[in-house]
Amino acid sequence: MPIHVCNGATLKCALAVPPGISTLVVLPNHRCTTSSQPAANINDHVPMVNIMPFGMCMTPSNPAVAAATAAAAGVLTPAPCIPVTPAPWVSGAPTVILDNMPALDNVSILMCTWGGEISVVYPGQVTEMIP
Repeated sequence: MPIHVCNGATLKCALAVPPGISTLVVLPNHRCTTSSQPAANINDHVPMVNIMPFGMCMTPSNPAVAAATAAAAGVLTPAPCIPVTPAPWVSGAPTVILDNMPALDNVSILMCTWGGEISVVYPGQVTEMIP
């Protein structure tokens, strides 16, 4: 059974230079907690508010990586990660509504515009499951 995600969850981007790890920041605006931390819903996807950088990005579809690679005579050169996540997490837990949106569970994914798939490594707590 999926686990409810909360503030402090560990995230991973598939196109970041390993380890490509970041932390989810959930503001207390949903007025709901899980394990004494603000609980997340699928709308907690705003770059630099909820989704922090993952270190270095290594996808050529990122303009910063493309520019650095061109400057290095075509050798793939990672650039600092600035996540671009305009769409909500997919798919969340439709059976649990939090602030009029599905709650975020640990099997949901978030797509970055540059092609990276962001997933939950650790949900921030392990006591509350979502049906």
